[in-house]
Amino acid sequence: MYKISKQFAFSASHQLDMLGAEHPCARMHGHNYVVTVYLRAEALDEFGFVKDYKALEPVKQYLNAHFDHRHLNDVLPAHPTSENMARFLYDTFKPEIPELYAVEVSETPQTSCVYEP
Repeated sequence: MYKISKQFAFSASHQLDMLGAEHPCARMHGHNYVVTVYLRAEALDEFGFVKDYKALEPVKQYLNAHFDHRHLNDVLPAHPTSENMARFLYDTFKPEIPELYAVEVSETPQTSCVYEP
C-alpha cells in the first residue's frame, strides 16, 4: 500500500456559541487552519504516482474560494468544529478523488482532528 499526503492552509474565523457564554470558544475568534488530505493506492499509476500532487489543485482552489478569510459559521452546514469540517471536506472531495481515505484539520500546531471513515 502506498500513502501520500498534501497540506493546504487558510485563515478563517468561527464561533462555537453552542458551548455557552463562559467558554472562550463561544466568542468569535480565528485560526490559521491546515488541512491535510491523505490518499492511498495498492498500485502506482503509469507515472509512478498514487496521484500527481498537481491533480490536488482543486482542493486548494475550493478552500481558497469557500473557506479562506470567511466566517465558517456561514459556510459549514454544521457547527464549525474541526471534526465537522474534516467530515465535510472528506465528503466533498471523495467523489472526485477516489484515492482519498482521510482528511485532517488542524486549528493550531498542537491540535488536529482526523476523519477517516
